[in-house]
Amino acid sequence: MIEAIRELPADASVDDAIERLVFLAKIEEGLAQLDRGEGIPHDEVKRRLGL
Repeated sequence: MIEAIRELPADASVDDAIERLVFLAKIEEGLAQLDRGEGIPHDEVKRRLGL
């Protein structure tokens, strides 16, 4: 978390920092879901999106 905050521009707001941390947390959770085999296959995502 500290590294993510340090990487923000000097003029970043507290809201920017919170947004960045939430974004990284969601990525981490998504990767954990994939590790648990809870992902959705690419073909299924395309089907759901009508692609």
